[in-house]
Amino acid sequence: MKTIMGKELYSVKEAYWIFYRGVRTMKFMIKAKRHNDFDMQKIERIMLAVTEVNGCAVCSYAHTKMALEAGISHEEIHNLLTGDFDTGPKAEMTGVLFAQHYADSRGNPSQASWENVKTEYGHETALGILGAIRVIMIGNTYGIPWSSFFNRFKGKADPRSNLGYELSMMTVGTLLIPFALVHAAVASLMKQPVIAFPAAKQVS
Repeated sequence: MKTIMGKELYSVKEAYWIFYRGVRTMKFMIKAKRHNDFDMQKIERIMLAVTEVNGCAVCSYAHTKMALEAGISHEEIHNLLTGDFDTGPKAEMTGVLFAQHYADSRGNPSQASWENVKTEYGHETALGILGAIRVIMIGNTYGIPWSSFFNRFKGKADPRSNLGYELSMMTVGTLLIPFALVHAAVASLMKQPVIAFPAAKQVS
């Protein structure tokens, strides 16, 4: 698959897990926002950082508007969309960098990076950050093929994409959403961890 700066688009299988994880943690973002741990500026900084990594044009447009409405400056928005976080609040740097790392690792961040977020903000706020990251990951994953398909007729398709990929995401990817919803509900009932890390490799 074609890439821009090495970033491949997500497969149907990856899209399933992205949706599943997003559904499982969305409630933590809502809870953090309700308890004033999160305001819209914090949420939008995280979402713009993730969108910058994934290269979703439609999400960049939408969240630029939301970020402006939340009071983030044009300069900071521009910097976030180019991967420069130096103009943002220092207190939010750890969360924004984790968001970037989460997207760059295709949803498989290191355990050390997650522990750092929990240490910096506390467990509840860290879960809110994770929820915001995973919500925008869903938007990016499905936004790219859907917008690319419709923009294809205007000669503006995403250069990483192709018609076959877009159709597979719009059909198979969408049909899998109900299964991911049920999977997420069952996992929550069974109190399965919302984030897990692969076991450390044994060194001989």
